[in-house]
Amino acid sequence: MTMLHEHQISATRLKQKAHSLGADLVGIADGAIMEQFPPSFPGAQTPRDITDHDGERCIVLAKRYSIGTTRLPRVDERHKYYNDELTLTELEAISLELVLWLEDQGYPALIIPPTHVDPWVYFGEPDQHMQTILSLTHAAVEAGLGTLGLAEQLITPQYGPRVMLTALLTSAPLEADKKMDEALCKGPSCGRCLQTCPADAVRHYERDWQACDKFRSPHGFHALADHLSEIIDEPDPQKKKEMLRSKEQFYIWQSMLRGAGVVTGCRRCQDVCPVGSDYEKLQDALDEIPETSPEKTTRLESYSAAEKDNRLPAAYRTAKRWIGTI
Repeated sequence: MTMLHEHQISATRLKQKAHSLGADLVGIADGAIMEQFPPSFPGAQTPRDITDHDGERCIVLAKRYSIGTTRLPRVDERHKYYNDELTLTELEAISLELVLWLEDQGYPALIIPPTHVDPWVYFGEPDQHMQTILSLTHAAVEAGLGTLGLAEQLITPQYGPRVMLTALLTSAPLEADKKMDEALCKGPSCGRCLQTCPADAVRHYERDWQACDKFRSPHGFHALADHLSEIIDEPDPQKKKEMLRSKEQFYIWQSMLRGAGVVTGCRRCQDVCPVGSDYEKLQDALDEIPETSPEKTTRLESYSAAEKDNRLPAAYRTAKRWIGTI
């Protein structure tokens, strides 16, 4: 048996190290509390489902999106996809360096992928929405980084929802952070996330994730499967060749090179959220929401009226722990 030589370690020291590596936000969640309060969606996993030994603490790291990309309003902006993928790559590198640093202190740790999903829960449906191995947004709330919003996105005081997340599981005896109790989201009285959504996927404290995925991962596995199916089904050999050389095929190929448009995509709901001390730098480019419609406005008004009458939806009651008190 290999004996681990554990050095004294504190939450403050770990956070200082994570910040020095480039993390913008760092929080620590208690693995036991995550076991006690798992997310409500089917198949949600907890640290114990992933590791029998090193799930005592869940360290959540956040990296902010660049302001320049956030000011780009187009939903299908590939330049934005690429820059977001670079942010994700940086975040993964920070995670690895922090894992190796923890191991040097004598504490094993492992990275929870921010984009990979569990293949055991794939059932042969390319359009099926699949959760990450551990819900990083719920873990971030337990780690005190923020609260969930109307569109089920994490909202932080510093950057609103404009962050990417990853997490580490470790046995290190670190002091855990406390979650926030008051909701940061302004709810349907704001509703900018609902107004801007090109998929019209935002509901009353929940999201139609399957509809969202078509924009959130526009060149992902579902797009690849659909495109290849169309090629196979096309009886005309000349049209098959044209489809192989089409713009759609080019986008899929280009996305496979770096993940731009696969692991990154639409984030309009994150861009336009007015919460966060960074929003004043974005406001002039994002205040106007061209995707708004009378139908969306009417739905928001009905949500606001329901809240005024204390008729909160089942989705809020289920997720109140992570949304916070309105």
